[in-house]
Amino acid sequence: MQYPDRFSNLPEYAFPRLRRLLDSHEPGGPVLHMSIGEPTHPFPAELTGIIAAAAADFGRYPPNEGAPGLLGAISDWIGRRYGAQIPPERLMALNGTREGLFNAGLALFPEDKAGRRPAVLIPNPFYQVYAVAAAAAGAEPVFVPATAETGFLPDYAGLPPDLLDRTVAVYLCSPSNPQGAVASRPYLRDLLDLAERHDFRVVADECYSEIYRDTPPPGILEVAREAGADPERVLAFHSLSKRSNLPGLRSGFVAAGPESMRRLRQLRAYAGAPLPLPLQKAAESVWRDEAHVEENRRLYRRKFDLADDILSGVAGCGAPEAGFFLWLPVGDGEEAALRLWREAGLRVLPGAYLAREVEGRNPGAGYIRVALVAPEEDVARGLTALRDCLFR
Repeated sequence: MQYPDRFSNLPEYAFPRLRRLLDSHEPGGPVLHMSIGEPTHPFPAELTGIIAAAAADFGRYPPNEGAPGLLGAISDWIGRRYGAQIPPERLMALNGTREGLFNAGLALFPEDKAGRRPAVLIPNPFYQVYAVAAAAAGAEPVFVPATAETGFLPDYAGLPPDLLDRTVAVYLCSPSNPQGAVASRPYLRDLLDLAERHDFRVVADECYSEIYRDTPPPGILEVAREAGADPERVLAFHSLSKRSNLPGLRSGFVAAGPESMRRLRQLRAYAGAPLPLPLQKAAESVWRDEAHVEENRRLYRRKFDLADDILSGVAGCGAPEAGFFLWLPVGDGEEAALRLWREAGLRVLPGAYLAREVEGRNPGAGYIRVALVAPEEDVARGLTALRDCLFR
């Protein structure tokens, strides 16, 4: 029996690796999970009633691209948040953004560029679906370091022109996972200029855009509008998972140019898994409400303040600009994660599991990722144990 080679070099996924690292050891205290970014704040209370009222629609096939009401709500939200007018026909509802981030590669990345194997540029560390999408499209994934030296964002402009000339797409996560860095307007404008010069797409993963301290992070859609960029150069992905604490709803969307959206919808008609209509109706309601989002940010700000207070004086440690992860320098991420588990019962993720080794260096190896998703009192307990275990 033969199997394809395209995914043969994928490393073990992060969380099975974490279980293998930790689970043969006894925890050194009450177990506290701070490894996975699964929100625990309340989601909008009216949601279950909306789903129950629409339950009969579980007996109907949902529209692949999304129900008109949902697409209209998303279009309105983009207008309020970014000042960009994206009509419903340039939107598609997704069964979680991971689906869309993957299928964008299949639908839009060409098989070659000027007779050469195409390249897809990926920040390193990164959300693992980016690399799988590149591999599925037959492109070469190129991992570009996003380190303290580059402001935890990839320096795509610093790459060799020959590589940029065969690039068909770049992935960008802002606010970034795991570091919480925010791409500024100048950064995004420069990236769009680079895309125009070298003829590639920008695939913007903005799933953490609504969790921030004070200033809303800029988005690719508003910067593209301001710059007059070709809409076919830009894809923007958003989700209710973090914004509204609804990872189990599996509701996200992609915004794209008209031809890109035609191709995305065509692929989805054959291979997509649309969100059931009662869940689409619930998502429509959630996209139209900002009160719960503001409350969600308030709760995260309290935990940002806790992190700043508990980790004050520890070099390189503190809450991020946005998102809900701490990206803490610890020397050896695996060693630190194992120590925290064995001595304190605290479960965190080694940074190396979110990155790839390139030319002998894994840019995540010296870090741990710590999720601030638990209730406030648990976050305080966990960060105090982390500080006492690793930094005293």
